[in-house]
Amino acid sequence: MTELRQRVAHEPDAPPEDKESEPEAKLDGETASDSESRAEPAPPPASADDTPEVLNRALSNLSSRWKNWWVRGILTLAMIAFFFIIIYLGPMVLMIIVMCVQIKCFHEIITIGYNVYHSYDLPWFRTLSWYFLLCVNYFFYGETVTDYFFTLVQREEPLRILSKYHRFISFTLYLTGFCMFVLSLVKKHYRLQFYMFGWTHVTLLIVVTQSHLVIHNLFEGMIWFIVPISCVICNDIMAYMFGFFFGRTPLIKLSPKKTWEGFIGGFFATVVFGLLLSYVMSGYRCFVCPVEYNNDTNSFTVDCEPSDLFRLQEYNIPGVIQSVIGWKTVRMYPFQIHSVALSTFASLIGPFGGFFASGFKRAFKIKDFANTIPGHGGIMDRFDCQYLMATFVNVYIASFIRGPNPSKLIQQFLTLRPDQQLHIFNTLRSHLIDKGMLTAATEDE
Repeated sequence: MTELRQRVAHEPDAPPEDKESEPEAKLDGETASDSESRAEPAPPPASADDTPEVLNRALSNLSSRWKNWWVRGILTLAMIAFFFIIIYLGPMVLMIIVMCVQIKCFHEIITIGYNVYHSYDLPWFRTLSWYFLLCVNYFFYGETVTDYFFTLVQREEPLRILSKYHRFISFTLYLTGFCMFVLSLVKKHYRLQFYMFGWTHVTLLIVVTQSHLVIHNLFEGMIWFIVPISCVICNDIMAYMFGFFFGRTPLIKLSPKKTWEGFIGGFFATVVFGLLLSYVMSGYRCFVCPVEYNNDTNSFTVDCEPSDLFRLQEYNIPGVIQSVIGWKTVRMYPFQIHSVALSTFASLIGPFGGFFASGFKRAFKIKDFANTIPGHGGIMDRFDCQYLMATFVNVYIASFIRGPNPSKLIQQFLTLRPDQQLHIFNTLRSHLIDKGMLTAATEDE
């Protein structure tokens, strides 16, 4: 017995339990379902081949690489043709298309979130997501209507009331959705529901806000809408072409198929394309004039006297370049200089919107946002760079192009009370006399 006690006393203690095998400690108030939700979500199911059967049969003898090249090329030409058609149909159709693209992009991103967490059957998730989309669109489009259709809004009593209390109504609508979300919280789904609440709001920020800026750019003149979008399209096509035929050096790990050759080739091709397209479009009033609403005809008009930005001017060429091309001066539109900035952003910074989307898709182990366009993926796959470009163009116009708008000032002036109008008139008259633009005799008259 003594020997047995000595043996037991000298035996090492039992090894502690492997801490990694223990379930992770739950936070205060967290349930098992919430703990499971922290695990990596299951990826959405992979989409099947969505190439039209006609193209599959016609290209069946080609390798997968060349087959993809032809599919992308044919459908790219089809999308470019569709783009020309909607431009021809005018600004109103363009705004409707932007709205449709926005809704489809929102649907694709929200659907990914729903598929990832579908097994948890979150209450009210889809209903609240679309409700918040409605609220945000009501706010942004209401601001646009009030800003650009001011006279029409003031003429119609219901619109005038909605315009006056627009922001309060918008906030009330959002607050209703917020309260609905709080009331929908279920104990076993707390964490996932807040995940989806954040998912919805980030999607609204990325999609709805940017599409609103696209429409603002359109109202500045169709050239500010067409040139930036066309530059992004050109860069996408030319980067693909240069990368397909000459690509050897990988550019970024997020997109293994992107190469430095495609990136650099796309940049130079886009700058040249932007200069040529800007030269052609700057000569047409329908492209350069701001889109305005005509109250007499109740329709959009794009007729104006082009600003200096769209009038040919002569520029001296630097001496170094003169020795190469033999020209001393060149006649070009000032807008072409701005187009260099737009095309440079589209080709150097714009692709990072695509890289961001690639990182997002890799995070959820999906190839495309959807399979709407064979060979291209979803609508969001085609517009991932466009949204970043829209923000840049809007900031660029506000910083370097746009000045005070006299017509809007006059519209606001006419809505004031008579005593306020008279006060502004006297103040303006005194200011003009001090500037020497009016004489005292004119004042007495």
